[in-house]
Amino acid sequence: MNLHYPFQYDKTKVIQGLRYHFVTRPEIRIILLLVNVFAIVAAILFYMKKVRPEPFLLGSLLWLGMMSAFWYFLPNMIYKKSKTFQDSFIAHFLENKLRLESEQGYADWEWTKFKKFFESPNFFHLYFDDKSFLLLPKEEMDDPLRHEVRGIFNKKIGRK
Repeated sequence: MNLHYPFQYDKTKVIQGLRYHFVTRPEIRIILLLVNVFAIVAAILFYMKKVRPEPFLLGSLLWLGMMSAFWYFLPNMIYKKSKTFQDSFIAHFLENKLRLESEQGYADWEWTKFKKFFESPNFFHLYFDDKSFLLLPKEEMDDPLRHEVRGIFNKKIGRK
């Protein structure tokens, strides 16, 4: 197996991929669920005139703040901090490792370094641990290549 794939990152798609990362985190899902439950309970109690409008307003502001952070601020901040998304790469899918090559050099990762992967509409998300991951764009892949890469990831990494 010696498959290679050249790619570049698209800013809007990278930001969307980072959003997928945040929304799939279990701790963020729990926080969002708790804030939503608080807001709904506060709205019901406000409607029944059991509480003043402040708890309902607080729940709404918390929800808006969290969604703004996870949907806009964090993905944009990460994109701006990382110079990686500005480069062009060639991904080499080798028998025992993944190699990313750019004009600056290359980096190798043994397949065992990856803990899991999942797919979003525009990327393969390859996780080293719960918070460190690599985004591999799918947009320039044709269907046979995408299918082959998915098979490599299932075989070498797994979805866990």
